[in-house]
Amino acid sequence: MVFRGLLLAWALSIALSAMAAEPVRVGAYHFPPYVTKPESAAPAGVLPELLAALNNLQSDYQFSLVPTSVTRRYRDLESGRFDLILFESPEWGWQDTPHSALDLHISDAEVYVALAEPGRDQGYFDRLKGKRLALYNGYHYGFAGFNANQQFLRENFSAVLTYSHDSNLLMLIRRRADIAVITRSYLQDYQRRYPERSAALLVSQRVDQFYRHHALFREQSLLTPEAFAALLQALNRHGQLDALLHRYHLAVPEHLMQD
Repeated sequence: MVFRGLLLAWALSIALSAMAAEPVRVGAYHFPPYVTKPESAAPAGVLPELLAALNNLQSDYQFSLVPTSVTRRYRDLESGRFDLILFESPEWGWQDTPHSALDLHISDAEVYVALAEPGRDQGYFDRLKGKRLALYNGYHYGFAGFNANQQFLRENFSAVLTYSHDSNLLMLIRRRADIAVITRSYLQDYQRRYPERSAALLVSQRVDQFYRHHALFREQSLLTPEAFAALLQALNRHGQLDALLHRYHLAVPEHLMQD
């Protein structure tokens, strides 16, 4: 009886703790390596691992993923479908969406990739007109003035639009496209996974765009940018944020390395 009473008290304390945690819904769309298949039972990438680490770190907030799409995400934030969305760059057009923002000081980039051929060098990337481009549908590209309209990209850049970086890179290898534009952190992981394919690729020194990642919070969010920044700082003091970002070929923000 005593044991059963202790077990009941322990279970009750866990339940009360969970009830006390403020739920925080985080929007997520397929954006590797940040999020892969957020609608699945086991989404992967930087974001799911970050949220799991934050949930293990503290009990004030309970973070969960809410799937959205690349084209719908800002409308979903404004409508309150979720409370915040991470890894958004200012060039991607969210300024007219009511929000508050936190600069994460996490950067990334997109680079041009072509098939390596004899005599082909960095000058190949100087001119994109007349080349077949393999692009990720819904992404904003610097060379196109961040216009993500499918018809515009097809008509002006002979673009083939897919939902997979891997597919775009395979199109190069199979000579179905001339240039793909790939997120640099994803490309580095791809090269690690497929060294035999990597040798066949020419990667540009020219950058199409730099990501300047922010977290966007809906206006009614109970989690403030300041509180979220404090959670990230606490996570990094435990050494977890640094390790996570490096695992995905991202740099830890310098300001978060300070206590």
